[in-house]
Amino acid sequence: MDAHPYLPNSSKKVLEEMLKTIGVSDVSELYKDIPESVKFKGELNIPGPMSEFEVYKFVRGVLDDNVGLMDMPIFLGAGCWPHHVPSAVKSIVGRSEFLTSYTPYQAEISQGMLQALFEFQSLICELTGMDVANASMYDWASALAEAALMAVRVTGRRKVIVPKIISPDRLTTLKTYTEPHGISIIMADYDRESGCIDLSKLRGVASNDVAAIYVENPSYLGFIETGVDEVASIAHGVGALFIVGIDPISLGVLKAPGDYGADIVVGEGQPLGNPMNFGGPLLGIFACRWDDKLVRQMPGRIIGLTSTVDESERGFVMILQTREQHIRRERATSNICSNEALCAVAAAAYLSLLGQSGLRELCESIMYRSHYAMKLLNDIKGVRAPIFNSPHFKEFTVNFDGSKVGVEHVHRELLKRGVHGGKIIKNEFPELGETALYCVTEVHSRGDIERLALNLKSILGV
Repeated sequence: MDAHPYLPNSSKKVLEEMLKTIGVSDVSELYKDIPESVKFKGELNIPGPMSEFEVYKFVRGVLDDNVGLMDMPIFLGAGCWPHHVPSAVKSIVGRSEFLTSYTPYQAEISQGMLQALFEFQSLICELTGMDVANASMYDWASALAEAALMAVRVTGRRKVIVPKIISPDRLTTLKTYTEPHGISIIMADYDRESGCIDLSKLRGVASNDVAAIYVENPSYLGFIETGVDEVASIAHGVGALFIVGIDPISLGVLKAPGDYGADIVVGEGQPLGNPMNFGGPLLGIFACRWDDKLVRQMPGRIIGLTSTVDESERGFVMILQTREQHIRRERATSNICSNEALCAVAAAAYLSLLGQSGLRELCESIMYRSHYAMKLLNDIKGVRAPIFNSPHFKEFTVNFDGSKVGVEHVHRELLKRGVHGGKIIKNEFPELGETALYCVTEVHSRGDIERLALNLKSILGV
């Protein structure tokens, strides 16, 4: 390694000094707690050394094996969905004043970024029907976890009820955040016909020691929770907060959560102008109604608008920062640091470009296409789509119990035919059988949907 002295700590002499300082004679001693049976003992198959151009050609060759959204129809959603991102959004977020603005730590010199985040907050409030939104979170899962912690702080209670049909990833994140605080997560069962929360069973578990009741609308499996007014009533009846998780795109046709009693709204902002990119980046949405008790406990930061004393000029400022970096550590409510500022700017640009009528047209397009897909698939012998007898938005379950093949076989055969099927959920919800979760958005043409149906018929032999 002495051949590359410009690499930090690569010198043999430096390595020996460091090992001596920590009291070991060989690097392998640092891994002695790893069983020998799982250690790789061969030679790594790494080609080279290569020149810069040879590396470029090699990496391009590796990348050419990838198959992207434009190369094959993809019916996979489940938390990161294929949507069209207008070129104008890419152009706006690519401007250096946004692209290089890591975060508005020095607010007095970041007026442009502060204004963009203020616009993002305003748009989220208008979309969700809430009064206050923060400047974004990491993703839906972390926003949900922070909402649960916030509800516990506000109510002084330590139980949170969530639907049994919830994304396993979101549930895992929620438990990771809440378990150290001794918070109990209670699962509310669902109606087997509609998939919606079973209201009678929810009443059975709702009690005066519950901090919050959480629902997702649309749900993780795509059906729309039709009993949200009753859920709000049950939550407020026991003094709990009502938390609603959303796909913001759906609010072009669905009622805003603020209109049916939500106290806190969380969701995933990736569909708002942020492309799929190896599962991210994602964008957490967090909003609440105006109440000092709630706003004071919000995680993250809030950007506000003010003016000079003579009101001749306006300025944007950070008006609330509940992070431990800015206030006394024991009073901090959140550890969110590098938030998704650029993704939030993209969301603001996207919503501004679409406007109310554009968002509604987009939603209607998704509704038409997804329901066309459900009809075509449900007409195939041995296939049931969707499982639940409820209105759906964008995503729906496809069950193959009536066929002679399993859902994994169907998925593999679709890939061979140049079609990416949905997410297999048989292990997440075993009671649903051989089932996958499919997603249809505005990027799917009629031809794409019919291609999916024809290939399924071919695979099932019907």
